[in-house]
Amino acid sequence: MTKDIELFTQNSIKILEGDRRIYIDPFQMRREPQNANFILITHDHYDHFSPDDIAKVACSSTILVVPEAMAEKAKVVESLVAEIRTVKPGETYTFDGLKIETVPAYNIDKPFHPKEAGWVGYIVIIAGHRIYIAGDTDETAEALDVICDIAMVPVGGTYTMDARQAAGLVNKIRPKIAIPTHYGNGTGSKRSADIFRDHVDLSIKVEVKMMY
Repeated sequence: MTKDIELFTQNSIKILEGDRRIYIDPFQMRREPQNANFILITHDHYDHFSPDDIAKVACSSTILVVPEAMAEKAKVVESLVAEIRTVKPGETYTFDGLKIETVPAYNIDKPFHPKEAGWVGYIVIIAGHRIYIAGDTDETAEALDVICDIAMVPVGGTYTMDARQAAGLVNKIRPKIAIPTHYGNGTGSKRSADIFRDHVDLSIKVEVKMMY
């Protein structure tokens, strides 16, 4: 189920849907494939919205999806993509056959990702499987309502949930598979993934896929 998912660093993800390629928050990309069919951006922080890295994966047919609050900021890369679509939290969209749901992503007791910013996580629906990319978030009421087969959740702490908190969320929403993200690059150590795994229920498979 996860063979078509790559996690590069932070929340920089690639998902294959047949011969289509979906990138989420490309950052510090070590290759320049310029082959994205879709690029989904969760919010406008530099390690999630990186114009230099969008240039490495975008091509003339790419659809770039950003939160509505980023519409103006995203114009800096409009020449790199075919079109820019905007989304609001808590909605369902279909873009060129790709179905996605947006989940509000925000901090509860930290100032870094305020709810009013309108930033998002995504549920990408591929071949009937629901893949939740949480973005930079805490355990929120909306996150607790997520139904998914695969949960990709931040574990680094400081700006997001830490490993134990992320495991707590996963244990409540109960995906089949959980993948830790957003650690070992500025926040959290490489050990964060091990702490996360140790605290996730044994009935939920944890896959550590961070490449660098």
